Amino acid sequence: MPRLTDNAETVAALVHPHQLEVQEFGSYALVIDARSPREYAEDHIPGAINLPVVNDDEYAEVGTTHRSDQHAAYLIGVEYSLRNIAAQIKPLISKYTPQDRFLVYCFRGGKRSRLWADNLRTIGFEVDVLAGGWKNYRRWVRAGLQALPRAFMFRVLGGPTGCGKTRVLHELQRQGHQALELEGLACHRGSLLGALPGQPQPSQKLFDSALLDVMRRFDPGRPVWVEAESKKIGNLQLPDALFEAMQRSSVLNITTPMSERVRLWREDYAHFAADPVGMVHKLEPLKTLVGKELLAEWMELATSGRADALFESVMTRHYDPCYARSAKRGHGATGDEHVVELRSLQPPGFATAVAHLAEAFSD
Repeated sequence: MPRLTDNAETVAALVHPHQLEVQEFGSYALVIDARSPREYAEDHIPGAINLPVVNDDEYAEVGTTHRSDQHAAYLIGVEYSLRNIAAQIKPLISKYTPQDRFLVYCFRGGKRSRLWADNLRTIGFEVDVLAGGWKNYRRWVRAGLQALPRAFMFRVLGGPTGCGKTRVLHELQRQGHQALELEGLACHRGSLLGALPGQPQPSQKLFDSALLDVMRRFDPGRPVWVEAESKKIGNLQLPDALFEAMQRSSVLNITTPMSERVRLWREDYAHFAADPVGMVHKLEPLKTLVGKELLAEWMELATSGRADALFESVMTRHYDPCYARSAKRGHGATGDEHVVELRSLQPPGFATAVAHLAEAFSD
């Protein structure tokens, strides 16, 4: 597939909010999502705050009433909406000046948006309403995620579990390079053990919104560093265009001593270091793959409190063979592959090693 011209104007043309007949989202003093909290939780424009015209229960009541008595539904809806809008005027809206400009949207850009917009305009604010509402925004996100990945040069960090790919990505970002941290956006480390304690994954739509928001900020004239991922991270799917672009890109396979990999697991998977038995329970779906004997060995290590030995065994006897099989198949990638050795994941040498890596593969 041919690459698009590498310039900022191309990216802006692909995903600029002007396509939605509004200004850049960040230029507004306030972006108001007038939908119900349940709708907002599923997806919203990044940075928008939820000021629902009706809450979840009220929204359901209005919808139920509308099926039998449209007039009564409008009466109930307006009563709720005026009360809810009034409740926000003093604590929030009064903090802004008439020079501030607002963006308001609801599901289709209809009644709920207008209720907020009319009241704000009466106060004296400049207000834009997102034409077509969230549905139109969602179409724009999908289109952007199909077009935008083709505009970038990706540098893909590969390597076995625990080799420090995410730490390299974070260090690249700290040093000013462009990094796309997909697992951070997905709130998942991308394996059977990847769920983050107390951090549920976002919905697919909210992940898409966050992903596009990050990618729109990148300069297409500079490489974008990203960690190798499968098509799914936990329950979330990567956009086809992004996954395909990563598959065509140069891959830097990182190797790290086992002692450093075990140290990383102890630090990054502290919840499993504290509860190794719980970790083995999460590995039980692997029984048909690794065998009941190996699972029993892991449980013995866990119950005896030998977390480091457990971590090393899980890597060497499951994750590393899986990675080796994938590497033998070429990971499905078609780009160039290189090997990068990192002797330590600890400062200060780690930062220097990452800087050298970035310099060697910046073109």
